[in-house]
Amino acid sequence: MSQLLLGAFPPELGPFLEAPPKGWQVACTGVGQLLAAVSTARLIQELRPSRVLFIGTCGHFDDRLKVGDIIWAAEAISSSVGEHRGESYRPVVERTHWPATMAALPFPAQRVVVPPAITRTRDGAALLGTLGETEHLELSGVFAACHAVDVPVGAVLIVVNEVGPNAQSEWMANHVKFSQKLIQKLQELGTL
Repeated sequence: MSQLLLGAFPPELGPFLEAPPKGWQVACTGVGQLLAAVSTARLIQELRPSRVLFIGTCGHFDDRLKVGDIIWAAEAISSSVGEHRGESYRPVVERTHWPATMAALPFPAQRVVVPPAITRTRDGAALLGTLGETEHLELSGVFAACHAVDVPVGAVLIVVNEVGPNAQSEWMANHVKFSQKLIQKLQELGTL
């Protein structure tokens, strides 16, 4: 039985899209938690992997992390700035937290907040930073799909920007080179 390596879009998976690591099948989920959930569910049904590993980039909320840090996503938390401001709420029966269920890789375990859109303000970053250390757009969808069918799941992310007003320009400048750094580190560890 093979393993499934996922990333949101091609630069995050780099050379693995053309030459998958031995024992792995590789695919993109698309951007955003909804598309990631649907894509992951479809891929699990088609490929029947023994486990799923997601790799990608993220932003950090504050000085707990810095650009270039690699983290193990211990938990994916779906939330929004509006929830913390009291402008919106979720039904109490809606699930919003999904822990990683595969054996952790040797990186610091951090909580990953998954909002519906990229946070652009320092105030918003401070609010979401009370829930976790990083922001990412797909992880709750990937984790939810895996939890639904009891497939072990985990994620390794590399920090490429600070969440806030300059996040997009910083991400654009950093995401390719740091995605390559993450892939190289996973290869050095023998994970991939």
